[in-house]
Amino acid sequence: MSDLSEAPKPTPSRLKRLAGRWWRRQSPSRQDRFATMGPLVSVLLFLAAITSAFWYLRNEEIDRATEALHRDTEVAQQQIRLHLIENQEQLVRMARELVTRDIDAKEFMHQAATFQRERPEVRLVAWINAQREVRASQAVSTFHPETAPNGEIPEPALPVENQRSEAEAAFLAAREARQPLYSKPYNDAQGAPVFQLHVPLIDRHGFAGAIVVEYSIEALLRYFVPAEVTRRHAIVVLGPDQRVLTGTVNTPTQTQSTNTLAYQVPLAPLANGMQLRGQGFRTSIGLIGNTLFWMVVALSVLTVWMLLGTWRHMRRRGQIQKALVQETNFRRAMENSMLTGMRAMDMNGQVTYVNPAFCAMTGYAETDLVDGFPPFPYWPADRIEENMRLLQQELQGRSPAGGIEVKVKRKDGSVFDARMYVSPLIDPKGQQTGWMTSMTNITEAKRIRDQLSASHERFTTVLEQLDAAVSVLSVQQGELLFTNRSYRLWFGGDAKGHEGLTSVGISPPFQAEGEDNVDTLSGLPTQELTESGAQPREVYIESLQMWFDVRSRYLQWTDGRLAQMLIATDITARRRIEEQAQQQAERAAATSRLITMGEMASSVAHELNQPLTAITNYCNGIVSRVRAGTIQTDDMIAALQKTARQAERAGQVIHRIRAFVKRSEPQRQASQAVDIVEDAVELAGIELRRRKVNIHTYVAQRLPPLMVDPILIEQVLMNLLKNAAEAIDSAQMPPSRRHIELRVVPKHSAEEGGVIEFSVTDTGPGMKEDVLARLYEAFFSTKVEGMGIGLSLCRSIIESHQGRIRAQNLYNGSSVTGCRFAVTLPVDLTQRAEGPAVPDVPMEAAVSNPNASSS
Repeated sequence: MSDLSEAPKPTPSRLKRLAGRWWRRQSPSRQDRFATMGPLVSVLLFLAAITSAFWYLRNEEIDRATEALHRDTEVAQQQIRLHLIENQEQLVRMARELVTRDIDAKEFMHQAATFQRERPEVRLVAWINAQREVRASQAVSTFHPETAPNGEIPEPALPVENQRSEAEAAFLAAREARQPLYSKPYNDAQGAPVFQLHVPLIDRHGFAGAIVVEYSIEALLRYFVPAEVTRRHAIVVLGPDQRVLTGTVNTPTQTQSTNTLAYQVPLAPLANGMQLRGQGFRTSIGLIGNTLFWMVVALSVLTVWMLLGTWRHMRRRGQIQKALVQETNFRRAMENSMLTGMRAMDMNGQVTYVNPAFCAMTGYAETDLVDGFPPFPYWPADRIEENMRLLQQELQGRSPAGGIEVKVKRKDGSVFDARMYVSPLIDPKGQQTGWMTSMTNITEAKRIRDQLSASHERFTTVLEQLDAAVSVLSVQQGELLFTNRSYRLWFGGDAKGHEGLTSVGISPPFQAEGEDNVDTLSGLPTQELTESGAQPREVYIESLQMWFDVRSRYLQWTDGRLAQMLIATDITARRRIEEQAQQQAERAAATSRLITMGEMASSVAHELNQPLTAITNYCNGIVSRVRAGTIQTDDMIAALQKTARQAERAGQVIHRIRAFVKRSEPQRQASQAVDIVEDAVELAGIELRRRKVNIHTYVAQRLPPLMVDPILIEQVLMNLLKNAAEAIDSAQMPPSRRHIELRVVPKHSAEEGGVIEFSVTDTGPGMKEDVLARLYEAFFSTKVEGMGIGLSLCRSIIESHQGRIRAQNLYNGSSVTGCRFAVTLPVDLTQRAEGPAVPDVPMEAAVSNPNASSS
């Protein structure tokens, strides 16, 4: 606390010194801005203070009017409430006397008349029994002119059974609650808003009727709302739906005002949804109608407008000064930062201006050059005459447009090469006052140009020695821009060789139609074309009997033209090797099929033995019955038809075997997966039935066609099915595990795209890990008689179709439950590079499981 008490307190003089110090630290432009903004801020603060004062006074007046409205509305509510409660108590006493039979109908009429005469708001007092029959009633004659002579009151004054009215609803509610209840407001026959009070009559037998009293809402307001309240505010009665039922009459001034206040309270003790609302009127004219306020606002706006005009004028003047300073500084900075030397001379050859770059190039100061006459100090001694001749040519305006190359001597005696460009110097009036010369040091540029020339020679020498043909063709004109020795050796100097390598004519697409020279490549993304990589493809040239690996890309030539470069490498030897490998693969496939059918020979013999035996039996039976003369023509025809069907069956078996074994050229065609599966299962079924192995197939619907060789794919599936059956049979699996599942479903992956998967799943013993590792090793087999070429050939066939083959064991916990081979083939192969049906891959072999090998 002592430190705080001893802290120095700011004094006016100290604050003044701080303010003066802060003001002096500001720049002149900021001081002008503050000096202009000070009066503007003061006027705005004054206007804000006046507005706040008017607003505060107006709000105070509104608050007082609101409090008076609340007070008057609650007074009116209390007056009506007390009167209604007093009436209800009087009616309850009358109801008690009626129940005890202390009074009769005549006496009731007398009391009702007295009750009504003292209460002008009551329009009807009636005594009805439990059956809603009127025992006695007293109504205001002027209120119900249609009242019948017998005293009955027409609708909607009294409740009527099975009639939906407010009186009926209040009568039923009073009968149920057995206490006085008010009805909801409604309009009587004259359209005046009224409501009823139903006081139930309860005797020892129960509900005996009710006393019905009808109130006029308008009379309640007129007689029981104090006059001083109605003079100050308008009192309105609202129905349950917030509809105005009636209200007091407003004064003309209040009626014309639209800026009203409202306060709403429930009309107790009715409890029927009616509300009493008081409406007040804001007598204050507000800020909008206050003349003094608008005078202050007008004067403030005028002052602000004048201050803003002054501030805008000062700002414009400051901007002009700032722009002038910036322009001067920019020009000076541009001159000082230019790497090109600038020199100005008058018409007589006297130097009038040099920039810093010119001084830096020559090594002389500005004072050494300005106002000087030729010969200039930066002229070499041995070139004075030549430079004088060039200067006279310059002064006469005959300098070449491409500039002149000269030698310039620095102050230290060194010489460098420079190029000068001369242009006339024009003043603001359009008159020539001299010559402007720009000088550039081209020593380094000449050195780089010489190096580029040497580099170009070396690059050309390398390209000439390449074994590949290199050519560059202009895309727009179809003109050869560059060819190397190999290209000229094979194709000469003609652009047709380039077009033949691209397999597409170049010139026609870029030639103009008609007489107009139209560039059909305008709008092409040149940058994207030049940045794209090489596009390799293999092209066969018939005239040379050679295959070329062609790589092309677009580039921008030295003169800015779009060009296409081709690099064509001779691959004829490789193609021949691939063709030989293809032929060997075809022979291996045919051999594999023959081996497969050799292993299935016994099964095929058994398959053919059944129809042949049936044919023999049918023929022997027919012969026996013909000899005995006991055969009918119909029986003979039926037997011969069965014999023919068995012969067809045997022929189909032989046809399928011949189609499978027949050696033919691989031919890709659009094939359906379901047809391939049916043929493969039909051929493999012979082996599966012999080994007592069941097969389950599932082929998804609406599969897209495959562009494959169906015979080769059938060979792969048959090999996988045969290996699975051998694995199950060799392991002597129980009947519950002697089955194979073949599924064909579509799949899609980011790596392979859209493919169709053929999966063969068996329930055999699976494969060991070392076998899985050597699955595709050449001539590897776990069977004694296996050759180990089946799975290797399957892999070659699938890869030739750009597909994949995979094998894996299936596990249930730690135990092996079978093996699964999956083959995936791309859906669309039409866009892939053409190649042999079976690629040049090493002949490999593997087993499908530990106890089976490929055929």
